[in-house]
Amino acid sequence: MDRFDALRVFVRIVERRSFTRAAEDLALPRATVTDAIKALESRLGVRLLQRTTRQVSLTLEGEIFYARCLRLIADMEDAEGAFRDTRPKGPLRIEVHGTLARHLLFPRLPAFLEAYPDIELDVSEGDRYVDLVREGVDCAVRVGELRDSDLVARRLTLLPEATAASPAYCERHGMPADVDALETGGHVMVGFKSTAIGALLPLEFQQEGRVRHLTLPTRVRVSGAESYVGAAFAGFGIIQAPRYRLDGYFATGALVPLLERFPPLPSPVNIVYARTRLPSPRLRAFIDWASGVFDAG
Repeated sequence: MDRFDALRVFVRIVERRSFTRAAEDLALPRATVTDAIKALESRLGVRLLQRTTRQVSLTLEGEIFYARCLRLIADMEDAEGAFRDTRPKGPLRIEVHGTLARHLLFPRLPAFLEAYPDIELDVSEGDRYVDLVREGVDCAVRVGELRDSDLVARRLTLLPEATAASPAYCERHGMPADVDALETGGHVMVGFKSTAIGALLPLEFQQEGRVRHLTLPTRVRVSGAESYVGAAFAGFGIIQAPRYRLDGYFATGALVPLLERFPPLPSPVNIVYARTRLPSPRLRAFIDWASGVFDAG
């Protein structure tokens, strides 16, 4: 293994905090990865990594060397890219909220795969807040305001939101005429626990040029998008969700739109990646493509 490849191995171990996971990512035997780091540390004359039975962490010298490795690898990739016309290729791991993937991303993906036939997509979907670096994810498509300063973000679009409840709920509690009626009319909401903040999200309404947040009583709390809508079907309370999730149910009458004169703020959708991870050509291709396709609607 040459010196430059050894630097790539070192960087991936730091990102994954594991020799084994780094070896899997790079399709190398674990022994090869271990020998590369031993040789690198021997050549430098310093210990770069602290190994324990549970994880790998950087020494002080390792932190300094890691920062320089990132710059060296970036400069090398830019230099190579300037002199050869290479198509992005290889695996690309993406984390997407499940409903967003099925409703908005997957219908558009054939165009991306046709444009970049050498990229292999590994799409994970879920509602939890993943650690991109620790879990080896190249990028994530996230809905909502971002709170992680360690991420580089690029805005894709804004999703209109709506307020809804089941017909059975509306028969029991009535149709609220305005936001105040939610508090005075004995209304309840389905509680949605955000994995990003670890708390229930309040309902949100635009009213007279300002945004009003309202937390109603709740007897059912969920942490998944599918369960959230399912709880509304069962009549457990009022929900708020992107319109792309609700419009079909409004059309069939399975759910009823509420307070349309006071819509929630639209939710931003961002594509994010770790600030410490160098965007590969395939990641840059995906970011550019996603930005264009979502911006186009």
